[in-house]
Amino acid sequence: MSFKFHKVHQKEKYAIIQIDNPPVNALSDEVKHELQVVLESLKDNNHVIILTGTGEKTFVAGADIKELAKLNEESGRNRVNKSRKLFSYIENYPIPIIAAINASALGGGFEIAMCCDICIATQNAKFGLPEVGLGVIPGGGGTQRLPKLVSPGLAKLMIYTGKLITSDEAEKLGIIQMVVNQENLLNEAEKIAKIITKKAPLAVQYSKISINQGINIGLIEGLNKEGELFSKLCSTIDKNEGVSAFLEKRKPTFNGK
Repeated sequence: MSFKFHKVHQKEKYAIIQIDNPPVNALSDEVKHELQVVLESLKDNNHVIILTGTGEKTFVAGADIKELAKLNEESGRNRVNKSRKLFSYIENYPIPIIAAINASALGGGFEIAMCCDICIATQNAKFGLPEVGLGVIPGGGGTQRLPKLVSPGLAKLMIYTGKLITSDEAEKLGIIQMVVNQENLLNEAEKIAKIITKKAPLAVQYSKISINQGINIGLIEGLNKEGELFSKLCSTIDKNEGVSAFLEKRKPTFNGK
């Protein structure tokens, strides 16, 4: 299957999606719509997705400024709702998404990265939410997700001033998990993906659900959700296979059941 704004490379049990909207991979309405279509088409036959951009200039540049110029209150609300729909879909996607950030992730590009499960980036990448310089605020969840990744004060500093941070700074803050050379980016992302594909798919999926829901609820409710998901996994074929393989000192063969 071919797409206008995305290149898909199918591997064994995982897929690589490249956002391809030259020159800066602007996140237009068409790109957002197609990205969700692409993700939907891949979720049932893969255990991991790697999301990256084409080129070495940007991962995703954020909003298409020409589209932004035409917005009024009503159309602005419609745009925000479309962005929230996609970003929430990415955040709650049933399998892990690894962001392989090939260059700067600004505005909507940074907001997408914050929705992914694991982020690795090249040394030259920068991160920021410069929207106030255009007279708007981050509208794809940036004001909500960034304070949870860093401190509220740092999030305010970055958003109020449009401050950009480097990959090394982002790694120290826990925004991304690894900094690599440009030529090693996809190789490192694929190494992580291959490790995940060898684990029990349902256990990975339930781990994601437990972590994501736990972030937004209290500790007791989070522990209850964790216990509920653990209990469900105890009745799965994969749990029996994993335990048996460990006791028999062999590699497990998981089937997601």
